[in-house]
Amino acid sequence: MTPFFMAWGMFCAIPCPVKKWDSDGYPGMLLCLPLIGLMIGGIWAGAAWGLGTMRKMKLFSAALLAVLPSLLSGFIHLDGYMDCSDAVLSRRDLETRRKILKDSHVGSFAVISFALWLLFSFALFAGMDWTGKELCLLLIPACVRSCSAAAVLSFAPMPTSGYARMPESVKPFHKWIAVGEMLLLAAAGVWMQGVSGWSVAASALGAWATIFYLRRDLQGMSGDISGSAITVGELCGVLALAVL
Repeated sequence: MTPFFMAWGMFCAIPCPVKKWDSDGYPGMLLCLPLIGLMIGGIWAGAAWGLGTMRKMKLFSAALLAVLPSLLSGFIHLDGYMDCSDAVLSRRDLETRRKILKDSHVGSFAVISFALWLLFSFALFAGMDWTGKELCLLLIPACVRSCSAAAVLSFAPMPTSGYARMPESVKPFHKWIAVGEMLLLAAAGVWMQGVSGWSVAASALGAWATIFYLRRDLQGMSGDISGSAITVGELCGVLALAVL
């Protein structure tokens, strides 16, 4: 249970009832990340179901649903998305991009990227009929977090990443468990929701596309890239849900 409570305390803003930490538990913590996604997704889906009955507050409902996953995660993944935007969009050399990635200051590219993410998220929720689609919102946060966990466990970290020392404790079965979680969640979406359930798989594709692009640009894996993948993957899932 220690890795689960580690994941809860680090990746979720809901107060964790048990304060536990084990420096050797990083791989297990990442494998528990989809469980945190299910917690967040459960609240997200419940809010979509409840707000769906408030026809006179449609814009407020859309705004709340757009920001709710980031709010419940303490904005930690959105922070990584903004950091990566600043670094990659600077078009500087690799060393400078990595320095920008670790810089605590907020640059113009981060602000622009955040504004675009917020605009697209709000527009999708404002224009969608959620009747019968709420279960997809349960699975999308869990699926993108399984992609993030698989990437961190599989790819070499950047020297400046907090995960730089973790590969010593990562075993091959850790990676395969993370991939299995991703496939199970994607399949569950289709099984539970039919055509709309393919949005869960679409969220995974969005997360992996983000990981491969940023990892190639920054020459390594990091927590910021992981957060970017979760943020973009969730948006891709919502977009696919709107289309489907």
